[in-house]
Amino acid sequence: MLEKTLILIVEDNPAEATMVTDALEAQGYEVHAANDGQEGMEQFKNQPIDLVILDVMLPKEDGYEIAKKIRAIDNDIPIIFLTSKNMKDDQVSGFNAGGDDYVAKPFDNELLLLRINALLKRTTKSREDDCTYKIGNFNFDCKNLELKSSAEKRRMTKREADVLQMLCENMNEIVKREEMLTKIWGENDYFNGRSLDVFITKLRKYLKTDEKIKIENIHGVGFVLSVNA
Repeated sequence: MLEKTLILIVEDNPAEATMVTDALEAQGYEVHAANDGQEGMEQFKNQPIDLVILDVMLPKEDGYEIAKKIRAIDNDIPIIFLTSKNMKDDQVSGFNAGGDDYVAKPFDNELLLLRINALLKRTTKSREDDCTYKIGNFNFDCKNLELKSSAEKRRMTKREADVLQMLCENMNEIVKREEMLTKIWGENDYFNGRSLDVFITKLRKYLKTDEKIKIENIHGVGFVLSVNA
């Protein structure tokens, strides 16, 4: 069974949140809602969200701040601002905060759905097209779950490939354990953390024939994939 696309809407007006939720669910999307900025950020961190819809004027933390925090974790996820603040300066602030689109209230449900579909289609295609990485002597094809060098070729599991892809996407930078667990496993807990450590050990074993490649454990923080010159 295919997993549904998961959309997070952060909106403090219950009537508007319900209207958008009903329209999206009618199109087959799974929708989770939050009514303030802090709750929205918590949900984003704890679930594999595919697209975020943000109101600007939110209790506790506004939509601009939430968008900036989301962008610090995931630079690719589509973000749509849905708001009554529709002056040019407001739109500029939204795009500068990391938004991909800006829909003014009142809005047409059909138009909103078209914009959501377009963003999801574009994001999916981009991720599929950009799925080959050079890691030292290895070539990693995450779409076909294949890791190969001149001496060997290995078919990986989906979860192995997901972990390695996150490391490749952030080469030479720390990938936080919390981010890996929530994005790949869907939940940051002790047992999933142990599983992640097992997968990191496996990846080190797969890549060990190239001594230039290193997956470093930053204690209590996360991991860094690097290739020494």
